[in-house]
Order: sequence, then structure tokens, then C-alpha cells
Amino acid sequence: MNPSRSELRRRRRALALRERRALAVAAASRAATLPVFIRAKRIAFYLASDGELDPLPLIRHAAVMHKCLYLPVLHPLGHRRLWFARWQPGEPLRRNLYGISEPLWEQGGLIDPRALDLVFMPLVAFDARCNRMGMGAGYYDRTFAWKLRRRFWKGPKLVGYAYSLQKLPGIEARPWDVPMNMVVTENEIYRCDGS
Repeated sequence: MNPSRSELRRRRRALALRERRALAVAAASRAATLPVFIRAKRIAFYLASDGELDPLPLIRHAAVMHKCLYLPVLHPLGHRRLWFARWQPGEPLRRNLYGISEPLWEQGGLIDPRALDLVFMPLVAFDARCNRMGMGAGYYDRTFAWKLRRRFWKGPKLVGYAYSLQKLPGIEARPWDVPMNMVVTENEIYRCDGS
């Protein structure tokens, strides 16, 4: 039986700050070699909270490569889905209703998730088949649910970004769970679609 979400979250929070930083740099080095990352023009990231693997080293690398960077924002009309706002490191942020930092944005500054090339997703746990356990609210699954119906339309590649310690032997996928194309950790890349 898999550990609970709260236990898995406790494990990642238990990592010392120095170790978190070293693991973030190692994961960024690994992710930066991915052909899908090198080719992508519009990349969505997240800002780490609750002990998540910090993508900031990779975000900085992408900024140097002149990629268009985006962060998730809660859909302006609700719907429990995400849209994505353009952002550069150092630009102002605000807290959303969950206390998560998101960019200041205007209605015209949001991009439809279908227009992204690559999305780095936070997670609580994953398995080697690229199944993802999120925080439980379903935002990413609802946002990318269209990928379950359109298997042959490329759309953005979905990449889980996590510590190796978050890997589980298996996660039971539910019909609404949107699988990731791959998972990047500090130690390994799990490819589940031939990317």
C-alpha cells in the first residue's frame, strides 16, 4: 500500500535546504539536455512550495536561452482549471487563494494551455509509467483533460518534476488522470512516450 499524500509531502519537506538546492541543480542539468526542452519555445513551469523540487535553476537556464516562460494561474472565471501567464525571474508575484505565488497578469496576457510546447508539473508522487499523484484538487488533470480525447494531437509535452524519493512502485490511474510524457528527477529521466 502506498503512503498517504501527507506522508509523501512530509518526506519532501524533511529534506534540508542545502540538499534541496543541490538536487534542484542536478535535476535542472538533466532536464536541460532533453531534446524537447531544447526545441521548446513556450515552456510552463511552477514555483516550488511545500518542499517541491525547485525548478528555478531550470527556469533561469531557459531564460538565458530566450525561451518564453509561463507560470500557472488560476483560471480567471473559476472552472478549477489553469491558464498560464508570461513571467521572467524577478518580476512581481502575488499569492492566489491557495497561498501559491503566481504572476501579476492581465486578461490579454494569458495563454491557452494548448499553445504551450512543454509543461513542467509539480507532483506529490509518480511511478515509472509516468502516472502522477498531485495535491488532490485536480487542476492539472482538468486543464489537460483534452489530451485524453486527442491522443494524436501533439499539444504540450507534460513533464513531471520531482525528487527520486517521490517515486512509488505503482499508482493506480483513474479514468480522468492525464498521464505525463516523462518524469525528470535529479537521478533519472523516465520516458513514457518515446520522447
